[in-house]
Amino acid sequence: MGSDPQFARYPNLALAQDVFTLTNPSSSHASRQASLRKLQDAISEHKMAPLYRHLAHPTDGILNATGEGSASRPPPSSRRSNGSSQKASRSRETSSVQFPWDEELYEKLKLENDKELETFTKEEEEAAETAGDTEIQAAKGKRAEFWARIGDKEKALSSYEAVFEKTGILGTKIDLVLAIIRIGLFFGDKLLVKKHVDRAKALVESGGDWDRRNRLKAYQGLHLLTIRSYNLAAPLLLDSLSTFTSYELCSYSSLVVYSVLAGSVSLKRVDFKSKVVDTPEVKAILGDGEDKLAALTGAVSAGSGAGDEDMKDATLSTSTPKPAPTAVNLTTLGSSADGVAEAETPVDFTALAGLVRSLYIGNYQAFFLALAAVEENFLSQDRYLYEHRVWFVREMRLRGYQQLLQSYRIVSLKSMATDFGVSVDFLDRDLAKFIAADRIPCTIDRVNGIIETNRPDDKNKQYTDVVKQGDALITKLQKYGQAVRLRGSERG
Repeated sequence: MGSDPQFARYPNLALAQDVFTLTNPSSSHASRQASLRKLQDAISEHKMAPLYRHLAHPTDGILNATGEGSASRPPPSSRRSNGSSQKASRSRETSSVQFPWDEELYEKLKLENDKELETFTKEEEEAAETAGDTEIQAAKGKRAEFWARIGDKEKALSSYEAVFEKTGILGTKIDLVLAIIRIGLFFGDKLLVKKHVDRAKALVESGGDWDRRNRLKAYQGLHLLTIRSYNLAAPLLLDSLSTFTSYELCSYSSLVVYSVLAGSVSLKRVDFKSKVVDTPEVKAILGDGEDKLAALTGAVSAGSGAGDEDMKDATLSTSTPKPAPTAVNLTTLGSSADGVAEAETPVDFTALAGLVRSLYIGNYQAFFLALAAVEENFLSQDRYLYEHRVWFVREMRLRGYQQLLQSYRIVSLKSMATDFGVSVDFLDRDLAKFIAADRIPCTIDRVNGIIETNRPDDKNKQYTDVVKQGDALITKLQKYGQAVRLRGSERG
């Protein structure tokens, strides 16, 4: 039996997305204004003096206006990620929305923080005098959550560690480590996140309950996504879709986006069909009318039986994709950690649904158009995806090229360019990069206007590997023989 998760309310990772929106040159002016209002409201409501200083201070804040104390700005601290400073610099150059600094407001928030800390100190002293260890730990836990709530990274980490050291319950220890991971995600500290994901895995393996095991899958998958390990993130995120309860980490709609993108770029075609295209959770969001209804009613299910036998040749279909869903409200699909339903903004999944469908059926012109829309609507707007958007688009183009070329020995350069809806010159340059990097086994004959694939022969490859390994072994034996003879002559 597992207890309810603790320490799951703070920090609010949605605020980190709002900070990113303010620094993102791809964000619209309206979205920046909305994010600014959310941040200002949250700072006032939760008395977030440290976070306010971190963001808006004229000299120390990462969102401070151009020229205000920039000459005397100290270098970023070791705990602040390079991405934060780069985003801040980009913001000052491109964003017309500024986070105003109000010294009077800051002092007021700081004073209210001090008053709240005094109540925690009194509660801890009373618990130490009249109550037991459980009450003392509960009081210390409130202090740790307080630091996480107001955005003081260092004090929140030290407070959580102090509570961890005095806690003997495994479930509570896991919850504390997950809270530390969220602090790392909030401030973009990837090293801190990696360290504590490994720590949480060790705790879960030592006897964690089912719920915390599932929650850790989402945490680990999201961390792997941020460090561009999409092939490792995909199975974890896709597995989390059916059992997702980590609403303190991200919304369900965000999880769907992360899962589909990771699976699309990393899974083999057979796995892509069974784990993305045919998965009921994905169909319920991205499917057309009939597929969505069947997924929601449980009439379809994905698994090992979802084979690849009925798949059409990727290069034969040029049909137009079926209409994709426009906006989906996922409010009813889950609730937050404290059991209160949290409304999500309706998400337009049209581009994502088009990407999955066009890649699967081989409609490559629609695939490139959907890929451009996905970059604009998802990759460029999400704080976890933005850093890797160029890599993702490049890898998806490569996947489309590979999928078409594997069906042919020789293909016309012009016809392939027509299939993808690009010019011959662009296709020539793009393919040349992948060929030079040994990512596509083919050659381009520009004189005759053809692409000739070089299908790898497994038997020849095995023979070549054996010859290479044999040569290496003979070289080692010769060196060993020389060493033995030298030692023999020395003894003589």
